[in-house]
Amino acid sequence: MSRQTTYAVGDRVEATVGPVAHGGHMVARVPVPAGPDHEASTVVVFVRHALPDERVVIEITDVAKRFLRGDAVEVLEPSPDRVPAPCSLSGPGGCGGCDFQHVALPAQRRLKAAVVAEQLQRLAGLEVPVDVKMVPGAPDGLHWRTRMQYVGLPGGGHGLRKNHSHDVVPVPECLIEAPGARIVLAGEPPSRGTITETVRDRTFEVAADGFWQVHPGAPETLVSAVLGLLAPQPGERAMDLYAGVGLFTAFLAEAVGPTGSVVSIEGDRRASDLAVSNLADLRNVKIKAGRVDRVLIDLDTMADIVVLDPPREGARKQVVDAVVDLAPRAVAYVACDPAALARDLSYFAARGYRLAELRSFDLFPMTHHVECVALVERSY
Repeated sequence: MSRQTTYAVGDRVEATVGPVAHGGHMVARVPVPAGPDHEASTVVVFVRHALPDERVVIEITDVAKRFLRGDAVEVLEPSPDRVPAPCSLSGPGGCGGCDFQHVALPAQRRLKAAVVAEQLQRLAGLEVPVDVKMVPGAPDGLHWRTRMQYVGLPGGGHGLRKNHSHDVVPVPECLIEAPGARIVLAGEPPSRGTITETVRDRTFEVAADGFWQVHPGAPETLVSAVLGLLAPQPGERAMDLYAGVGLFTAFLAEAVGPTGSVVSIEGDRRASDLAVSNLADLRNVKIKAGRVDRVLIDLDTMADIVVLDPPREGARKQVVDAVVDLAPRAVAYVACDPAALARDLSYFAARGYRLAELRSFDLFPMTHHVECVALVERSY
């Protein structure tokens, strides 16, 4: 018999909330009374809609083998960082998008910083001070998301799914949707259209349903961070991995100049094709389409600097090893998941590369998500 058989979905229990955990939950422990095959103990509950040190009533929403999930449905002793959520759909039973709307913006950033620091310590053995910076473009944390994916509803209208559920909540107005945002409905056929984005007076054509940072201040913020950390020099050999439509490639090419070079690698064929046209004026760029790990194996070249901007699951060991084999002096790792970043930094460390600097940005206000740019350098 599992200890969790003491609790069932729908049960309610009071608890004092502990620290924030990766994924937007807070950690609490609730009692498990003694039974015929176990002593009295406690079990972890990952709680949404709560804050550290609050006393809350938790409704159990999921029972797993070793832990529970729950929603804070009543706040008995609120945190000073708690604020009224601007959207009525952000709380228990609402949509699963904005899990931090009940938190003051400065406190949201402190929570995200705590998660990044904890993941780096636990997964990479690094003690790193973390400061998550506000990004221009969403001073109140709302109306920033320039691309939204909804679920179409029968008879018209659209909605968003509940957390850990296929159930859809009708959403007449989403408060993080930016004016004029691109709207995509789940299950629609892929769009063949494109849109144009501008960064530093350079235009980029992007597939209408393709990847582009959704916060209006993100492209400039990330380009500035990457270039500032790498400090590209004229004549250097650069590599841009998971390059998309060429955002970092373009400004790396300008920085290393005509005597330098940039190799851009992207696995999505359409994004790679668009990069060809976006970067047609840059003669020092070579664009290669294909899976990053496979293309790197076939490359017969070295690199002085590398930009590594993988999807949420991170680069993983095979790609990290291939990057190290290029013998770069520095790598700028752009990460949207702190756990994947920490894991990959441990792989770099095993190959003689260390974390030299970390910058973190609040590109997703009102949610638990955070973006980091890590500078990795040779430690010998």
